[in-house]
Amino acid sequence: MIIYEAKNWFGALRHFHTSYSIRVLLQRVGYVSLYGVLLTLIDQHVADIHVPFDGTLFSLLGITLSLLLVFRTNTAYDRFWEGRRQWGLLVNYSRNLAVLMDGLLPDDALTNRVFFARTLSNFALALKGHLRTGVDFTELEEAGDDQLKTLPDYTHIPSRLAALLTRRFQALRQDGLVNDADLITIRLYHQALLDITGSCERIKKTPIPFSYSFFIKLFITMYVLLIPLVLVSNYGYFGIIATTLAAYALIGIEMIGDEIEEPFGLDCNDLPLNQIAQNIRRNVHEILGVKPSATVLAKPEVDYIKVN
Repeated sequence: MIIYEAKNWFGALRHFHTSYSIRVLLQRVGYVSLYGVLLTLIDQHVADIHVPFDGTLFSLLGITLSLLLVFRTNTAYDRFWEGRRQWGLLVNYSRNLAVLMDGLLPDDALTNRVFFARTLSNFALALKGHLRTGVDFTELEEAGDDQLKTLPDYTHIPSRLAALLTRRFQALRQDGLVNDADLITIRLYHQALLDITGSCERIKKTPIPFSYSFFIKLFITMYVLLIPLVLVSNYGYFGIIATTLAAYALIGIEMIGDEIEEPFGLDCNDLPLNQIAQNIRRNVHEILGVKPSATVLAKPEVDYIKVN
């Protein structure tokens, strides 16, 4: 995710060329501009290009396309914001559960404290990998009972970690460290972890319908290919500039929707899941009084770009 200073207008413009999406956008707009140049040269020097359309028709089509793009962008941003909201809830529930366990566990219960600190951390990191390209087990810490050796045998790692948490809760109840009332409270936070997982999976596995996305892309393509034919007879070479600006706006808005509708990926504008997961790791370790391992602390947070 790109971290930027919203009020630094010219600072953001200075990094205009650094975004991969902008480079792809400029490439596509460049093709449209070359197409406009070709049509203009033909109209000015070879043959008069005349089409039986006027600006009124394209104005109506432009309004229709604008409404579709607004709906498209709002739908994509709703998915982006819902993904961020769910990960914000994961931060809150992880901290709350860590605070609850810190209050229930004796100060000298180091084994249990290490287990909960590392398992809650592993849950966030495993969910990040589950939503992306797969769980990286080198990011996880051994929490006890050969957890790291058995996890690769399961296909849904977050669910397995949640099951291990439940087993430890029951063991604490049998040992008399928590009572039934405490267990009811714990289950509320524990269930929230799986609810968040399901919500994130729903976002990931339910993309924008293909027919809708295809229709908008086809509409934009037809619009930017036909608009030079209308503008060239009235504006001449200035029609090239108008075509370029129209293509930049329309294609750019559609690309924004494509990028933010999948918030859990590795594009520069996707959510910084690794940063959030590492923040959870630091918080729960600090709350439970457990120091993270040196190898874990040395891992960089590489899924965001800072723009000054």
